[in-house]
Amino acid sequence: MPTTTLQIPTADGRADAFAAFPEGGERHPGVLLYPDAFGLRPELEQKARELAGHGYYVLVPNLYYRHGPAPVLELPAHIGAEERPAVFAQAMPLVEAHTTERILRDADSYLRFLTAQPEVGAGPVATIGYCLGAALAMRTATAHPGLVAAVAGFHPGFLVTEAPDSPHRLAHELTSEVHLGLAEGDLTPEAIRELGQAFDTAGVGHTIETYAGTVHGFTMSDTDAFDPAALRRHWERLLPLLDRTLGKS
Repeated sequence: MPTTTLQIPTADGRADAFAAFPEGGERHPGVLLYPDAFGLRPELEQKARELAGHGYYVLVPNLYYRHGPAPVLELPAHIGAEERPAVFAQAMPLVEAHTTERILRDADSYLRFLTAQPEVGAGPVATIGYCLGAALAMRTATAHPGLVAAVAGFHPGFLVTEAPDSPHRLAHELTSEVHLGLAEGDLTPEAIRELGQAFDTAGVGHTIETYAGTVHGFTMSDTDAFDPAALRRHWERLLPLLDRTLGKS
């Protein structure tokens, strides 16, 4: 599986990134994969490799490139209960500094770069994300209707907020099919209803599923939240979505 590290030109500098794609020199559908709040690290690189093995070019940017190359956070090999407070103490200032304005500027650059790669086909792309990355995937799709055909978010955060530009309030801009895989407690029942109503009103094809018995972060094998069965379900939902929307079947 070919992989490479890249430098993406952005309005604010250069974002380092990881890419994985199939062998053979052919062109493949593009996927922009947003990490969780802990950022680009081997766990996300492995997800990109696995997804690329199914026939996609997968680009994973370092969200925090303004603060240095990945890994920006000092992360232990495994993030357990004892390690989480220190890790979150590092992560939250970076998350708070990653404003909507920055998110959208970066999204423009990431998509421009992704679609220009010689291994990426000319069709639509997908945006997927984990935790914080789910909101970034949604914002990218709403800002680029017609280009982003699929959005997937797993154990998402920041999708339903009180802000006037909360991602759920922008559902009318979507031209994507959406799958959201929630851990128990990720969103309140009221927020889930509000999100579903926003999609329904906008005519957006979507599924919102709570993965029973899971906690936030269930796809991440480098954390205590990891749930192997839920990770398998995540692939069972994600791969057919991508196949349908990106023209593979």
